[in-house]
Amino acid sequence: MTHSPSEQSAPVPSPAELREQIEHTRHELGVQDLAHESDGKTGARQKGAALKDQALRKAAELKAQAAKGQDKLPDSVKYRTAQAAGYARSTGVKAREMWEQRAPASVKQKTALYAQRAKNNRAVLITASGAAVLWVAAHSRRS
Repeated sequence: MTHSPSEQSAPVPSPAELREQIEHTRHELGVQDLAHESDGKTGARQKGAALKDQALRKAAELKAQAAKGQDKLPDSVKYRTAQAAGYARSTGVKAREMWEQRAPASVKQKTALYAQRAKNNRAVLITASGAAVLWVAAHSRRS
């Protein structure tokens, strides 16, 4: 292999110079990595903001569609819906009053305890309920 005269006359760097060049290159690459990382975080923030805006626009759009659908309902349906909601509220109030008056204290305590446990373990309760529904559905098909 032949070398041009300029390549042969280039001085060979000393080990100290090589170390200095390597350190300088590492420093430059580190700065570039930090810049890329910062750009990535900024890009993620911008993308998150864009997705949030998109979700808000879609929610507003769906809300407007629901309002239009509400306007299209016949008055009789609106009236019956309001009537049913009122009946459900009054029945709930009556049931609560009956519970307060007639349920024994020990039953109330145990019910409160189990209700608190259910609140504390919602994920387990939902999973168990889902499994029970699937089990019932699977066994009802066999019959």
